[in-house]
Amino acid sequence: MDNKVTENKEERLEKNDILGAMLPDVAEEVASEISPNDAEADILSAESVASVDAELKSETEAQTDGGEKKVEAPVRESRVKKTLLNARVNLIFYFLNLILSFFTRKIFLDCLGTEFMGLTGTLQNLLGFLNLAELGIGGAIGFLLYKPLFDRNQQKINEIISVMGYLYRWIGIIILGGGVIMSCFLPLIFPDTGFNLALIYFAFYSFLASSLIGYFINYRQNLLGADQKNYVVAAYFQTGNIVKTIIQMALAYYTGSYYLWVAIELAFGIIYSVILNWKINKTYPWLAADVRLGKRMFKKYPEVMKKTKQLFVHRISAFVQFQTSPLFIYAYVSLNTVALFQNYTIIFSKISIVLSQMLGGVSASVGNLIAEGNKSKINTIYWQLTSFYFFMYGIALFGFYSFSNEFITQWLGKEYLLPFYVVILSCINFFINIFRNSNDPFLFGFGLFNDTWAPIAESAIYAIVAIVGGYYWGLKGILLATTISGVMILGIWKPYFLFTKGIGLGYIYYLRRWLPYPIFMICSIYLVEELMGYIRLSFMSGWWNLIINAVISLSIFIALYFIMMLLLFPVFRDFMRRFIPAKFNIR
Repeated sequence: MDNKVTENKEERLEKNDILGAMLPDVAEEVASEISPNDAEADILSAESVASVDAELKSETEAQTDGGEKKVEAPVRESRVKKTLLNARVNLIFYFLNLILSFFTRKIFLDCLGTEFMGLTGTLQNLLGFLNLAELGIGGAIGFLLYKPLFDRNQQKINEIISVMGYLYRWIGIIILGGGVIMSCFLPLIFPDTGFNLALIYFAFYSFLASSLIGYFINYRQNLLGADQKNYVVAAYFQTGNIVKTIIQMALAYYTGSYYLWVAIELAFGIIYSVILNWKINKTYPWLAADVRLGKRMFKKYPEVMKKTKQLFVHRISAFVQFQTSPLFIYAYVSLNTVALFQNYTIIFSKISIVLSQMLGGVSASVGNLIAEGNKSKINTIYWQLTSFYFFMYGIALFGFYSFSNEFITQWLGKEYLLPFYVVILSCINFFINIFRNSNDPFLFGFGLFNDTWAPIAESAIYAIVAIVGGYYWGLKGILLATTISGVMILGIWKPYFLFTKGIGLGYIYYLRRWLPYPIFMICSIYLVEELMGYIRLSFMSGWWNLIINAVISLSIFIALYFIMMLLLFPVFRDFMRRFIPAKFNIR
């Protein structure tokens, strides 16, 4: 009977471990769903459920392990519930900010002028370079928090957050010093702006102060992210950002004051800090992070600096590659082509943001799952997530492949179009993001950052191919550089690294399970695109023609793609049936 109860307890907890979906009211139903893989499992009786509940509630007493206090929660909060909440909050605020941005940009440009907006944007970019001093400590700390959060080890959590506070204190001092030095060169950086130096310095130090708040005061918010509660940060920050923007719009419209605009920016940074820390204290009343304790505990956690150095290499490499792409296009093609290509990248970036917001809580949830240590469950969820990524990216790729040029024609005009090979290569490079999104949360959860040669090799391959390809083939060669470097490192090495060092099932196993997905996705896009060639409507023109054809095409593709994914890929069916009400009877 005890073994039966233990199995039932584990089964109940397992039902809450599948990640990523957008139906907010399904989390409770998930706990009672049984996947096809569990078809032979016994149905829990009422007596078993009561026994398990009693067992879970009895685990609230503190335990000790080497003098460290551990507190087990009565019932562990569902990973999927947190992921759903993270996704919902992120998406809601993303679309609110997207709608608001259409109005704010226009008002700010009309009332404050393009030069002032260019000044503030440039100042913030300069401070962005200083923020590279963060090195990746936040990521390293997040990795170290997964296990103690899973174990409810409050003492260890306090120690790790204290170490973070100690390190962030030094980073804040470095950034402050760098900012003071940089400010000495502001007259040289902005010699003929039309603004007096008092305004430039006021804006610079206001932005610098807002940035430093995160290092000296708000560093504890990283605990919320690691604990799958980033929705708290998003809700407070984005709400404050919307209110701040509306106030700035009103002040810009009625006063046109540059100083008031900047002052509101700083004031809301302080207000956000106060509210956020109040919420953290309320959520974790036992949290007693202390910089002095962090200084003493720093040597106890040498892996912090080890993981930080590794993450810094990954971070710098990605930063350099992203920044050099427009330079190669400018050097080998033209400045005009840089602007034209940016129109395509804007579309992709918006789609990428929507997808990332939908799955914004996956990394912390995967980290929590890996801390549990069940390799079989980790592998199962990896493939369920991968199937969902292919479904979502397949829809996005079909839309971009079919309508990107038509959208740009309606948006900007035919003179802004680039050759269709740009669309194809951009789709391939966008597709490579599937590797990043499906593998990175698991690599992060396992702490597999020690392949520091990989980002360096990726940047080197990109630079060499971009130089040679740009010289011989122009824009096509530069885009191929992103494709080749991405396939070699993200597409081949990263899955190999994850499955040999993390999941432990080997690369051949990975390839056998992975290859059917892109083959099916490409065939689906091609077949539906061919089908639409016969039924595409043309009785209207302009935006309405684009919208109607896009809606019809995407509806047909989504319906067919979804049904075929359910029929051909059991892991996708298993994933989806946990988030679709039972009345739809997906089996």
